[in-house]
Amino acid sequence: MSETKIIKIANADPSALGLFGLAIVTLVASSQKLGITQGTSLVIPWAIFLGAFAQLFACIHDAKRQNLFGTTAFGAYALFWFGVAMSWMTQNGVFGAKMAELADVKQLSFAFLGYLIFTLVMTLAATETNKTLLTIFVLIDLLFIGLTLSTLGIAEHAMHSLAAYSELAISAVSFYGFVVNILNGHFGYQFLPFGKPLGIFKK
Repeated sequence: MSETKIIKIANADPSALGLFGLAIVTLVASSQKLGITQGTSLVIPWAIFLGAFAQLFACIHDAKRQNLFGTTAFGAYALFWFGVAMSWMTQNGVFGAKMAELADVKQLSFAFLGYLIFTLVMTLAATETNKTLLTIFVLIDLLFIGLTLSTLGIAEHAMHSLAAYSELAISAVSFYGFVVNILNGHFGYQFLPFGKPLGIFKK
């Protein structure tokens, strides 16, 4: 009886793709918040394909690698971008003028608040990943604070600016995270540093 050999193939780390998707969508979206571009019609495709699908792909492959943190983070933010894209489509009248007319933008503030709570938990967890990811999560916290308050009309101008500049900074740090992931993984050694975990909760 011949032996059957089982070959285990390691799944590649999907973080580079997930971070690249985050970097692109936040760069495009922040251009609108900063007033460099106008409207959300051409932000929507990038929200769907880079913000949502790229991070969903990373989520699924992190799940195969049994990476709870990556699966949860990429999956939750992928769904966020699907929701944001559909909200913009509603506001832009894709589902009819009546839907756009009845849209109450303040409802989004509660979604942003929920994601702020989620991100605060993930920020706590990120203290034991690396400083690059931790920086991204702190910036996402600031983004959701800005989005929640500006959508509610509280210190609207200042909070809108906080959201805009935080989103741009998220893009910059996510690009760095993508570069580190891809080059370190490709070269097989630490070409650029991620930054060590804080080591507060895990010794």
